Amino acid sequence: MIKLVLTDLDDTLIPHSAPGISPRAAKAMHTLLDDGACVGPVSGRVPKAMGWMLGGDESLYQTGAFCNGQIVYLNGKKLAEVPVDSDLLTQVVSYLDELGDAALGVYGVAADKGATLITQHPERLYGHPVIFSESEGEVSTKVPERVIKCNVHIEGDYQHRCEVRDQLCEAFPDLSFVLPSLIAPLIDICPADCDKGTAVKTLIEALGIDNEQAVCFGDSENDLAMLDAVTNSVGVANADETVASRVKWHIGPSDQDSVAQAMEQIATSIETKTVPSFMRE
Repeated sequence: MIKLVLTDLDDTLIPHSAPGISPRAAKAMHTLLDDGACVGPVSGRVPKAMGWMLGGDESLYQTGAFCNGQIVYLNGKKLAEVPVDSDLLTQVVSYLDELGDAALGVYGVAADKGATLITQHPERLYGHPVIFSESEGEVSTKVPERVIKCNVHIEGDYQHRCEVRDQLCEAFPDLSFVLPSLIAPLIDICPADCDKGTAVKTLIEALGIDNEQAVCFGDSENDLAMLDAVTNSVGVANADETVASRVKWHIGPSDQDSVAQAMEQIATSIETKTVPSFMRE
């Protein structure tokens, strides 16, 4: 019996440009909760963003992981909060300043607002609207002492983001750099030993369940660790090629409420003690 259902939000549970969760998806999550399963988001976003993304319904994110797994909650209790090394981030700032078309963005986790961009040369950023597009327009020259969520704001196409990601991975092996989507002009940053996968394992261990009793849905590179962490990994049809090649199960695209449909099938399987339709060979 499935006891833990976790899903990425952007481009997975919630389609690109949608204002938030659909009524069908919210109802499906509530049905799972009523059936005794734990269900929640695993997102690169800060916890405060869950309010608008999940329709202001706090019951839908009492369990989950945020900031790509750096913050983990189970039934409203915080299990983990892992910062990124500020000294390493200062080195990343210098690296990005040399690169020229990117900047470090840092976020506060107590509020859902855009990033503050960090650079030693603020003048170089003006005239680069893409770099500012996911920020509040604030610029600083110093990395805060404690950072949970951060990423690279970068211009250029998907291929360029991949190239810069690879360069950063080689230059900073103690950090992890992953793309949060095929579209967003961002590269997410985490400690190398902390990601969505470690968060999922933390939740499985805390619940005392078997790996096979967890199901995870995703679409992008920053979901891979989560999807690799469970037997029942599920990719939406709009997932990137690597995700599609690595997941065990496949469902329809995000914009057809496919995750909600799969959750409905899981709820039915719990009630009838059968296998969800999308997980039948």
